[in-house]
Amino acid sequence: MDQDPDTTIAHDLFPIARLYKSGRLERLFGTEVIPAGTDSTTGVISKDVPVNSTIGVSARLYLPPNIPSNTKFPILVYFHGGGFVIESPKSRTYHSLLNSIVSKANVVAISVEYRRAPEHPLPVAYDDCWDVLAWATSRSSPDDWISEYGDLERLYLGGDSAGANAAHNMAVKAASEGIKIKGLILCHPWFSGSEPIGIEDARPEDLKKSSLLWMFVYPSMISLDDPLINPMASEERLEKVFKCDKVFVTVAEKDILRDRGRLYYEKLVEAIANGKWSDGKAKFYEAEGEDHVFYLQNPLCDKGVEMMDIITKFID
Repeated sequence: MDQDPDTTIAHDLFPIARLYKSGRLERLFGTEVIPAGTDSTTGVISKDVPVNSTIGVSARLYLPPNIPSNTKFPILVYFHGGGFVIESPKSRTYHSLLNSIVSKANVVAISVEYRRAPEHPLPVAYDDCWDVLAWATSRSSPDDWISEYGDLERLYLGGDSAGANAAHNMAVKAASEGIKIKGLILCHPWFSGSEPIGIEDARPEDLKKSSLLWMFVYPSMISLDDPLINPMASEERLEKVFKCDKVFVTVAEKDILRDRGRLYYEKLVEAIANGKWSDGKAKFYEAEGEDHVFYLQNPLCDKGVEMMDIITKFID
C-alpha cells in the first residue's frame, strides 16, 4: 500500500515542527496569534507596523505605560527564538515576554517579524532582521513611537536561542555599518561548531538534533564552522562585537547549548583582560538546574524571575 505523502514524515524536527513528503509543514506550537493593543496586566501598549509589506517583514512595537512628557527611553530590538522555524512576535510566548520586559525595564521595544524556514531558508531571516534594525535606526523617523520616545544613543539588541544567534550577527553587521549598539543581550544563544565541546560530548543525540535543525534551516550552509553559527570561527567578526559597550550572556545548566554560550562569554572576558575590549563590560548568568529557555515556559519560577530582573537592570 502506497504511503500518503501528506502524512508521511520527511523531516521530524520534534518538538518544533514536522515536514511531510508532500511539502506540508506542521508547526507544533507558537502558532497562536495575540493581537496588539493595551496589555491588561502591565498597561504596556503595542502596535504592529509594516517594514516591508511586499515581502511580509514587520515589527511589533511596545511602549511602557504612563509615559511622562518629554521622556526618552532606551530602545530594545528583540529577535524571537524558535529555531528560525516557529514562533513570532505575535505568539503568546513572545507577546507576554515583551510586555513584561517593557514594563519592568521602561524601554521602547521593537519585536522583529522575520520570515521563517523552511519556506524561507536562511539567510533570509538575517536579511529581514537587518532590514528592521536599519529601519528602526533611520534618522528619517520611521515611526512616531520610535522618534518621539526612543533614544538611539541607548540602543540594545536582544534575543533568545535562534533569536540570540540573530542578535549576535546583527551586532556584527551593525559594527560594520556604523550603527552603535550600547548593549547586547544573548539568552541561551544557538551556537554550534564541528567539534563538540563541554556538555556536547556527553549528549551526542541532542547535539545531532541541533546540527540537523541548522542544516534544515540553512541547507546551503557547508559547515558548522561557518561564523554565522560558530562565532569562534572568525576572530575578525567576533571582534566587531567589541563595538558594543556591554554584553550579557545567559545560559542554563542542562541546556545542550550551555558551553557555547559560556565560551562566548569567556572570549569577552579575555578581550577585556588583553586590552582588545578594555572599556567593555561582560555579564554572565547561569540558571542552575534549568534547561533551554525555561523562563519562556515558566516565567514566574524563581530562576525565571531572577533572570528577567537581571536583564531589565542591564538596560539603562
